[in-house]
Formats: sequence, structure tokens, C-alpha cells
Amino acid sequence: MLKLFKRHKPRKVFVVGFDCAPPAVLFHTSAENSLGLREQLPNLSRLIDEGISGPLSSSVPCITVPAWTSMLSSKDPGILGFYGFRNRADYSYDRMNIATANAIHEPRVWDVLSDAGKTSTVVGVPQTYPIQPFNGHMISCFLTPSTERQYTHPNELRHEIDRVLGGRPYDVDVPQFRTEDKGFLLRQIQEMTEKRFAVIQYLLREKPWDFFMFVEIGLDRIHHGMWKFWDASHPKHEPGNPYQNAIPDYYRYLDRALGEILGLLDRDTVVLVVSDHGAKKMEGGFAVNEWFRREGLLVLKEEPQYGGLVPFEKVEVDWEKTTAWGAGGYYARIFLNVEGREPQGKVPAQDYEKVRDQIKEMIETIPDDQGKPMGSVVFKPEDLYREVRNVPPDLMVYFGNLRWRAVGSFGLPDLYTFENDIGPDDANHDQHGVFILWDPRQNHGGRSVEGLQLMDVAPTILDLMGVPVPSDMQGKVVQR
Repeated sequence: MLKLFKRHKPRKVFVVGFDCAPPAVLFHTSAENSLGLREQLPNLSRLIDEGISGPLSSSVPCITVPAWTSMLSSKDPGILGFYGFRNRADYSYDRMNIATANAIHEPRVWDVLSDAGKTSTVVGVPQTYPIQPFNGHMISCFLTPSTERQYTHPNELRHEIDRVLGGRPYDVDVPQFRTEDKGFLLRQIQEMTEKRFAVIQYLLREKPWDFFMFVEIGLDRIHHGMWKFWDASHPKHEPGNPYQNAIPDYYRYLDRALGEILGLLDRDTVVLVVSDHGAKKMEGGFAVNEWFRREGLLVLKEEPQYGGLVPFEKVEVDWEKTTAWGAGGYYARIFLNVEGREPQGKVPAQDYEKVRDQIKEMIETIPDDQGKPMGSVVFKPEDLYREVRNVPPDLMVYFGNLRWRAVGSFGLPDLYTFENDIGPDDANHDQHGVFILWDPRQNHGGRSVEGLQLMDVAPTILDLMGVPVPSDMQGKVVQR
């Protein structure tokens, strides 16, 4: 018997992007979890209580670039062809590219909607600089070098923003989030966020839209800059410190701002709250290139001039004797020096898999600073992605399953460090972000769902809006 499915009436969709928001904070109360704030966030709690919610598994790697683009294109990082902000341009040793909007060759939600005749407003979504014209209004992201450049579409929108802000400059990011002056950091974040919400409210009132999305980067910045002051389990936490409530206060502010926005939306608008990844305490850093050096897998032509940290780019590598090296960050990218691929490759092409497996096994057995198993997770790109494009890492490593960051520099007295090599940082990313779907016309009773993946967001938006989901999108529509 043929079963007929009733088509939903196309809806408008409003997406709230909270960069770095973790399930532990939004989905739990303080009684359930030491980081839980749900009872202090009435507007978000209402969306959870009446909607559908669950943890949202991020991309691998779970970092801002590529995660937001993976979410909004419904394509994995291998298809996208970039694996972080900076990527190898080719198989030389020093050419790198920055993954701006120019690196994206797959349509994102607003591109698909434009083709369907829908109008979008997009604010602060990562990898929207340089501006790419589409049907709607856009304010670019934290990758924008300066608002002296074109950072809006259409370009004239910048003059409207100037009027809304009374001549104050619009902030695409906080200029210095890696600072020891935490009072200064808080002022930067607060001013940036207040300006963003003033502009968002203006756009909601004054511009036509079928789809509206913004991403607030301030949450990511305050997590990285101030996590130790809040999380009592952080190894550097000091009880009673003056910034203990800075992060909860910011969440409460975001919740109040969200409440004001909800008051501007009609009953035809479905609201999604999403994050690109979560956050967790950073226990320390592991000097991956120094480890390669001690294992005889990386050879330098001369000793670095110690007395400070020396970035990998500043040392002279003896490539003819080097098997592997790494790039640091919240996760490590490991590259093999392969004969016939790299200019001075050492690893015979026929031994590539054997050597890669050996290095993977070696990394997985690295202990932590106490001699206990670190629990690192090592991935091969081709095991994760539908296709692997451009120049991927040979291995990707979550040291301590993201409890430790990777340090690419030389000059540390030990393999383990408890200071970040590129400035103060208290938090690492976590694999799961958040997903909330709230429909003012349908109470879902706080239904909790598991197994959601980042790439499910774009198909769900298109389905809500009555636009066919492209067949090459990799995610699935979240059932309502």
C-alpha cells in the first residue's frame, strides 16, 4: 500500500550559532554537572523544554575551520579539501594557504536558498570573507583583516551599520583574545557582542529574509581565555579568583539577548541553536616535533637557538634524514616525508603504509606527564572522509583525546608543557557541540535525540524551508 507523506508548509528559519558551546553547559543544571547552567538560562531552557535537542558530533577535526562550513554545506572536510585554518598548498615543505571563503567550492545553505529564490541574512559565519555575492545581506567573519575592506554585502550595508552603532567600529572579532589582561579581554568581548546584537536586531527589523543565521565568536574567545577561572577541575584553577563568574555571566547575557531576538520572530519561524564543537579544560601541551626529534624521526641541521620557543618554521630541517613532522594546534597534523611526493622524501613509497602504521602505534602509546596512558586518538583521513582532496595530513591526532594540545615549536625543557606556545589558552575543543530545534507551532516536549552529526544541520534547514535537499549532501534531515 502506498503511504503518502504530508508535506510541511515551508517555514522561515533562524539559526543561532554559539561557537564552542558545549552540551555540559547548556543541557545540564548545576546539580547535574559542575559546569551546568541550564537553570540560569531561561530562554535557552524554554527552547530545550519545548523542542528537540541533543549533542551534535562535530567534524574531525573539531575546529572552527572546517566545522562551520562542513555544517552548512553538509560536506566532510575531505570533500571540502581543507583541514584547518592553514593548509599545505602543495607537497613542498613551506607553502601554506589560509582557508578563507575563496577555498570553498561547495555550496552552503544560503547558496542553495538563493538558487531557490529565497532571501538570506548571514552574520559572522566563519569563512564568509572575502564576501561572495548572493541573494541577501551578509556581514563577514573573524577572518576579515579589517573593516576598512569590504566586509558586508551589499557594500552599502556598512554605512547602515555605522549609523546603528553611532559611528563606533563594528568588531568582527576581539583584537587580542590571547592576553593576560583578563579585564581587557572581558571588555573587548562585551563590546563586540553588544554591537553584534544591536546590528542583528536592526537587520531583523529592517531587512527581508527567509533564512537568518548569525555566529557569535565571543563564546569561543571567553572559553579559551578564561576557562581556568571557572572550571574547578582545571589544573590551574584558583578558588575565589576575581573572574570566577565571568563565563556564567556571559552565558546569562547571551540568553537575555536571545530572549530579545525571540520576541522579534513570528510564529512561522523555526529556531535552531547550534555550535560547531564543544569545549573542555586543557591539561597541557605535548611537543610533537621535539618528540619526533627524540625518536630519530625528525633531524635538524643545527640546534635551535634556545632561550625561548622556536617555531617549526624557523628551524632548519635536514629533510633527507627526516621521516615525519607535525603542525601544532588543538589537534596535531602529522606529515610523512615520502619519496616521490615531497621534494627530499625519505620514506620509500612502497613503505608508506607500514611507516604510517608504525607512527600511529607509537603515538597511541605515548604516556602523559605522570607516566599514565595519555589516551591519544589517531585518525587516517581516508578512514573518515568520502573523498580526500588537496593535501591532507597523513595522520590527525587528538592528544589525550583533546585534553592536551599539540605544540609544534622547539625550545621547551620537556615534552610536556603547561603554558601555551602561542599565548594564554585554558581550553581545548571537544568533539560534541549542541543542537536545539524549536518550532513555535509544535511543542516537541523536550525530545532528546542522539546520533546527530554536524552535516545534518543543512539538510534540516532546507527541509524546513521546503527546498529540495541536494543529493550530494552527506547529512540527514533531523526528524520532527
